[in-house]
Amino acid sequence: MPKPLILWFEEITITDVPAVGGKNASLGEMTAALSQRGVKVPSGFATTADAYRAFIRHNDLAPRIAKQLAAFHSGKCTLQDAGQAIRSLFLEGEMPSYIANDIITAYAELGRRAGIDRPSVAVRSSATAEDLPDASFAGQQETFLNVRGQLALQDACRRCFASLFTDRAISYREAKGFDHLDVALSIGIQQMVRSDLSGSGVMFSIDTETGFPNAIVISAAWGLGETVVQGTVNPDRYLVFKPLLAQPATEPIIDKELGGKAFRMVYGEGGSHRTRIVETTAQERETFVLDNTDILKLARWGVVIEDHYQRPMDMEWAKDGETGELYIVQARPETVQAQSSATSFRHYRLKSKGAAVTTGAAIGTAIAAGKACVIRTVADIAQFRDGSILVTETTDPDWVPVMKRAAGIVTNHGGTTSHAAIVSRELGVPAIVGTGNATEVIAEDQEITISCADGDIGTIYDGILDFSMAEVDIGSLPATKTDMMVNIANPAAAFQWWRLPAKGVGLARMEFIINAHIKVHPMALVYPERTSPEAQRQIRELTRGYAHPSDYFVDVLARGIAKLASPYHPHPAIVRLSDFKTNEYAHLVGGDVFEPEEENPMLGFRGASRYYDERYREGFALECRALRRVRETMGFRNVIVMVPFCRTPAEADRVLGTMAENGLRRGENGLQIYMMCEVPSNVILAEQFATRFDGFSIGSNDLTQLVLGVDRDSGILASLFDERDEAVTRMIAEAIRKAHAAGIKIGICGQAPSNYPDFAAFLVTENIDSISLNPDSFVRTVDAVSHAELPGDPLTALPDKDVILGYADDDNSDRRTLRGIREEMPHR
Repeated sequence: MPKPLILWFEEITITDVPAVGGKNASLGEMTAALSQRGVKVPSGFATTADAYRAFIRHNDLAPRIAKQLAAFHSGKCTLQDAGQAIRSLFLEGEMPSYIANDIITAYAELGRRAGIDRPSVAVRSSATAEDLPDASFAGQQETFLNVRGQLALQDACRRCFASLFTDRAISYREAKGFDHLDVALSIGIQQMVRSDLSGSGVMFSIDTETGFPNAIVISAAWGLGETVVQGTVNPDRYLVFKPLLAQPATEPIIDKELGGKAFRMVYGEGGSHRTRIVETTAQERETFVLDNTDILKLARWGVVIEDHYQRPMDMEWAKDGETGELYIVQARPETVQAQSSATSFRHYRLKSKGAAVTTGAAIGTAIAAGKACVIRTVADIAQFRDGSILVTETTDPDWVPVMKRAAGIVTNHGGTTSHAAIVSRELGVPAIVGTGNATEVIAEDQEITISCADGDIGTIYDGILDFSMAEVDIGSLPATKTDMMVNIANPAAAFQWWRLPAKGVGLARMEFIINAHIKVHPMALVYPERTSPEAQRQIRELTRGYAHPSDYFVDVLARGIAKLASPYHPHPAIVRLSDFKTNEYAHLVGGDVFEPEEENPMLGFRGASRYYDERYREGFALECRALRRVRETMGFRNVIVMVPFCRTPAEADRVLGTMAENGLRRGENGLQIYMMCEVPSNVILAEQFATRFDGFSIGSNDLTQLVLGVDRDSGILASLFDERDEAVTRMIAEAIRKAHAAGIKIGICGQAPSNYPDFAAFLVTENIDSISLNPDSFVRTVDAVSHAELPGDPLTALPDKDVILGYADDDNSDRRTLRGIREEMPHR
């Protein structure tokens, strides 16, 4: 019995890759296996690899293709010449009547099922060596959209066959070692989703930059999805925390970024397989494509699809503007982060900062420096110089040969799921995409440094800057009895350290989110009319789309906190309430109106004293609203709230009362409230504070400053500022003893354990419950703590030989040995 030349999606499973290629096999698998789990796939059918091979035989193409490839390999013709000649063979070839009849019959049946006489379809290429776990073949073949009618469909099918030999596809197979004539092409013919009337995009079930496995990343733009894939628009970006999706009535959307979305692709006028690009309206550019309901629905589908395939997935989705229905139109394995190590990674760090030229979305976490090579169109691609940094408008598969030779890549357009982003990750080349203006502000041959090391936002700096690269290996890290946690301030960089075996976030600084992301004084958002005209203009710009400016504060702060709480969930994330000083608050937009001038802000109106005071009470209410949203709406019950700089038990009572008035009542819904132990009174009256709080966290910087009477910011007194001074260590030891006597936990979140392994050993001797560290010092300090926990004298248990506690750094600035630390520790 002859093999079928046409298979409907419901007849196909993932085992049919040899017959219908990776793309169509996945569409069939989802149609057959996931529809009962709610995942919707547009109906359609596929031609088989046998149909492709029949076309080759019917037109006697195999020897003629081989001849052209041989000419290319021998240098008799260029890749471009060979590719063009082979594609012409397909376009001039005749479609066998029995294949054409099967396609036309199936097309008519597709229309009958949809109740449409001449349905619009997407005609998509699916190679038998495609969408594999170790090779994506992204964008190598062609897709034709809005194809209507029998003649247009046959023409599009012939063009799909020809696209197996685009220059980029030939080049990619050469690089991957695939025999060109062993690869066949299946055509997927799928009912069009009217996303031209709504929106579409891409979804990953893993964070594409860091490999963090608990994130769903969604990109969205108006119109047909090719603009997102091609990188011609900067799309919206949404981030969803997977583990909390299963909890009822939670919305764990931990990030939402509004993209520019300057254009949309829509159906063309007066013809088949035609589309056109139109400008979006101002309202469309300022509106998110997806609402929260759609974001969560797609994210749940992403989890279902990943669970079914048992690997991280790269998916495309579309929303029908006529019915409002969402659809998955493609799913393939994610091929970069899924193969990265879970126990080792590289960490890059700039040693100095230059003048920032422009910014965009960071792809990867690396840094690169070199001379810019500005090329605006693919026609000038031959001008590229090996080892330079490619600066261009956008990329498509024709750019891959030069992308391989670049030290870094910068584009004007595109998001984190654009072609430039996908290929850069696969090549391991750092890239910054969607800058908007790189080709205008970066000059040819200009020396630049591109840094993707600070999280989601990548920065291009003027000049060649010095940087270091550290190989961080956590595979052999010892276990410790002391809980080792991390200090994290920047939500944009929260995922970079997810591989560390931390027992949670020991300090998440709320003021960093306010300063770097919100940028406006909370009271200025409550009373914008009290601020200057310029401040009011900035507030209007930042809060556009919000019903009230204060909603902007709550929304951005809540998502920032949630992102900080994500990497080590369900371990605790201790979030410190805002602890700006008055001079720091005054520098925020509109802040000068609401802040008094103080001679010594370090000892002034800061921390707990602000929260119940009428001058800030309404601003503090916004902080409480954000925390409630994180815990109750988004589902992060692992968030613990911490009160800083609380001077007296009476003040603690006033703060706790104010928090309760704002819906944050200690013990309710499992809420724990900690206190920073950083004022001498906190230690002296620890028994009283312990009845009011669930735990303490020692702030060694402020405690040292106040115990020794040394301004920690004074360069003149720097030699006197030492957390290891006996007066300070006695205070810390007493705080630990009193906390344990009261039955509450106590940790430390200051810098001292990171700077001094001997100080970490001292904390172990005092049986501290947890030590929270800056991530880049985690590895070396864990090693010191582990040695200190060995039986016997913690210090004598440390090895005499030089043990490197840091990691490789070209100037050794982060290296520290244990030899002689007994002499370093003056007071034990």
